[in-house]
Amino acid sequence: MLEKILTVSNRAGIHARPAAMLVQAIKDFTCAIYLEKGKHRIKGKSIMGVITLSAAYGSAVKVITDGEDEAQAMDVIVRLFESKFEEE
Repeated sequence: MLEKILTVSNRAGIHARPAAMLVQAIKDFTCAIYLEKGKHRIKGKSIMGVITLSAAYGSAVKVITDGEDEAQAMDVIVRLFESKFEEE
């Protein structure tokens, strides 16, 4: 299991477009993927879950991957966050 805390750095936060990008990027991984913000934990492959996380600009989001391809999944997620979901 891998865990990493990432900061939402795109000004609009994780709204519908970034949520769709995230889910599309990780949908084929077999590992379990969760996102946590505060007390809320959601499945990373659920677009509605990602949107309802309400991760605004500056929010800290814990990413948890657990399974066979967890490292690759984490790398993809980190790259999306670092690229500001290609919005800036």
